[in-house]
Amino acid sequence: MITPNDFRAGLLVRFRNDIYEIIEYQRVKSAQRRALVRTKFKHLMSGRVVEESLSSDEKFDELQVERKKSQYLYNDGDYYHFMDMEHYDQFVLPKEILSDKSSYLSENLIVDVLYIDGKPITMEVPNFIDLEVVETEPDYKGDTATGGGKPAKLKSGLVVSVPFFVAVGNKIKIDTRTNTYVERVN
Repeated sequence: MITPNDFRAGLLVRFRNDIYEIIEYQRVKSAQRRALVRTKFKHLMSGRVVEESLSSDEKFDELQVERKKSQYLYNDGDYYHFMDMEHYDQFVLPKEILSDKSSYLSENLIVDVLYIDGKPITMEVPNFIDLEVVETEPDYKGDTATGGGKPAKLKSGLVVSVPFFVAVGNKIKIDTRTNTYVERVN
């Protein structure tokens, strides 16, 4: 059992008989009241974000999470198919669970899948991934003085801002935590 004082970002807890991930939390103490912890929870199944003010002495079940390396295979519209790298078992995760993470997936990408009670719940993408640029405006000489950028659509469908010298067909490294361009990859 843990209390809101033990919260940290990314922690999975059982709240209202469902599994939630803690996105943000802030401890608030006023003069004559008990300390509160304002928390943003993300429901793992629906992706819905809930904000709650919790008493610092409430009890929560910390969930035992098992991480397994898995390879992304393909999607068929509503489901994303993965293969466990240890036992080569294939399984699916619904589109609703992955939400914004699905825009980073490319065939054969190795990800961490989180299991609770032996059942795959969600997945985490690596902090940095390489994706190919499939659509962007052509570069123009002299545009680099401003240090600006242009939008680029990547093979996975993700759109990020890139420097003017990046062209269609280039592979670029993306930081998945901030959704930003890092560098061009050879």
